[in-house]
Amino acid sequence: MRVAIIQRSLFGISVCAMLFVLSSVVEAQQSARIRRIGYVSGAGDSKNPGANVEAFRRGLQDLGYIEGTNILGEYRFIEGQQDRVPALVADLVQLKADVIVATTLAAIRAAKQATKTIPIVMVTTVDPVATGLIDSLALPGGNVTGLTRLTREVSGKRLELLKEIVPSLSRVGILRDAEGSGSRVALKEYDEAAHALKLQIQPLEVKAPNPDLERVFQAAIKERASAVVTITGTLLSPYAKTIADLASKNRLPSMYEHIRYVEAGGLVSYSGNDTETFRRAAHLVDKILKGAKPADLPVEQPTKFELIINLKTAKEIGLTIPPNVLARADRVIR
Repeated sequence: MRVAIIQRSLFGISVCAMLFVLSSVVEAQQSARIRRIGYVSGAGDSKNPGANVEAFRRGLQDLGYIEGTNILGEYRFIEGQQDRVPALVADLVQLKADVIVATTLAAIRAAKQATKTIPIVMVTTVDPVATGLIDSLALPGGNVTGLTRLTREVSGKRLELLKEIVPSLSRVGILRDAEGSGSRVALKEYDEAAHALKLQIQPLEVKAPNPDLERVFQAAIKERASAVVTITGTLLSPYAKTIADLASKNRLPSMYEHIRYVEAGGLVSYSGNDTETFRRAAHLVDKILKGAKPADLPVEQPTKFELIINLKTAKEIGLTIPPNVLARADRVIR
């Protein structure tokens, strides 16, 4: 009897040991599997992906991910053509991506509609709760988490800065994609902030596929706009230098929601640090690949906003940046 009990115990231990070994083998196989990461970008193209994609890639590399060894990056670029978004997302779903990174409102919505199972990491400039993308910042729910760059939340601050730079400011042109849902929300928020600052807003709207930027800048001058703010979006992103050049040509102080416009010759930008934001997106992807559920990962927000000033452009348009504003700049392009 005692021998039988011992035999059964030994058998149970053997089974447990075998299950442990098998579990370890399966886990090792899963971790060794090459993971597929889909990425839908609102800026850049396959030849010139842009700084945000590069920051994301560097973030993955820092975490030990090597392209072709343990990950495959599937990068898709909207290139200003919003109607391409559903097809780009559908392609990534068909490829059975392990995670989809979506960087525009249209791409996030398309991804949410296309899959309820593939984790989605969003990088957005809108309030993701107010727009219905997630349940809450702390507990997003569903298959979506990510980062909000809170670009919309600082619309009023941008107008305040413009008023400091141009004390006589009374009318501001707001350049936007007329058909973009995100830019429609942004225009409303700029309008609300303008009332508090006793400023008038002049919408400067362009449409895909070929935005008539010359026309809207002429309209801004005709209506006596004192400055221009550009709302970041998929349609306008490829035209950063054109927009900056037209603002300078018409001697209009210009404010932007992204540093790339200032690097292209625009006057001022005020935004979160995009390099850090997209590196953080890589960290969220890493957590998901290691088993975390998007529903349990809080949506992250920027902790710092950066003021970038292009003094060369200020000189070109005959504008003197007030010393107290210049002293607050995180970076000055000379």
